[in-house]
Amino acid sequence: MWAAREAGVGEPGRGVDGHKVCIMVRRVMTLVVALVLLVGIGAAGLLLPLPYLVAAPGVTVNTVGELQGEPVITVEGADSYEHDEGALSMVTVQYAGGPEHRLNFFTLVTAWLSPTQAVLPEELLFPAGRSPEEVSERQSVQMNDSQTDATAAALNQLDIDYEAVPQVAETVEDMPAHGVVESGDVITAVDGRTVPTSATGDDPEELVGSAAVVEWVSSREPGEPVELTLERDGETVDVEMETRQGDNGAAVGVLIADDMDFPLEVEISVGDIGGPSAGMMFSLGIMDRLTEESLTGGANIAGSGTITSDGQVGGISGIPQKMVSARRDGADYFLVAAESCSQVFQSDAYDDLEVVRVETLTDAVGALETIRTGEGELPRCER
Repeated sequence: MWAAREAGVGEPGRGVDGHKVCIMVRRVMTLVVALVLLVGIGAAGLLLPLPYLVAAPGVTVNTVGELQGEPVITVEGADSYEHDEGALSMVTVQYAGGPEHRLNFFTLVTAWLSPTQAVLPEELLFPAGRSPEEVSERQSVQMNDSQTDATAAALNQLDIDYEAVPQVAETVEDMPAHGVVESGDVITAVDGRTVPTSATGDDPEELVGSAAVVEWVSSREPGEPVELTLERDGETVDVEMETRQGDNGAAVGVLIADDMDFPLEVEISVGDIGGPSAGMMFSLGIMDRLTEESLTGGANIAGSGTITSDGQVGGISGIPQKMVSARRDGADYFLVAAESCSQVFQSDAYDDLEVVRVETLTDAVGALETIRTGEGELPRCER
């Protein structure tokens, strides 16, 4: 009994120390396992696909040059000219990522740290509910529409007549025109005012076809009525409805596509590039083809902006990356829509290019004249 008591009581320190060591070992092992798991989770997190895109400088295409050995712009039915020097280049953005090819955290951080790339939410290019195939198809349609509008704007500048018949493509559900106006209707008048289908030649920014319809409807206060005169299956139909607030003023929810009839044929070939952002440069390229004297005067000029048939230049995204593309391929000047001016200061190429602000095709043509002659001042973007 005594020996047992001596063993249990006479060596208390040793018994307690052993117990503490066991506890400490378990705690250390738990900590090590936790750290390993944390590192593993962190490493896995770096490789998890995330819903973001990387925008990087893309290709440039000289609209008055060649692509894969063939002219980018060809004109038939009128005298056409080729000029050996100078460039009027459209520029693109190259996107990586998307719903089917998502990027990991490490790739996104690397892009975010790059001075020439940008990280963007996936929904900017791939809206919810649209498949990548639908997005690609929409970009192809936008490219085709931009080429048609670019041709119309260029012909307006050159006082070449053409016909533009405003035809209803579709109506927007829950808007006043839905169920009243039908696909295929031709809009012939707004409030009794006949819609012009050909330009008079007096003004290069004259409203013709759908441009006239949109302007005449949107210029009133939302809620005010509008009367549309339609040609439907050979008959005249008058419809009246109240307007609502739209994206750019009053609207009734009618999407219009002009049925264009040009006196010449313009073919533009840029491969599988999509979207509307090359419209302005297409117009300038077409004008250069139809003008005996080069518009560039030998200068290397790039730019980006949408175009309407009446020559309005619209803003687009990706300007910082497009400027880097232009710098890389030797551009001296970069034409940018006034709406996109805030983006130019974010570009790594800002100090290396002469950035020129334009609002209309007329502005762009005037800027090219200034560049060509060296007379006058170029309009700039302001911070």
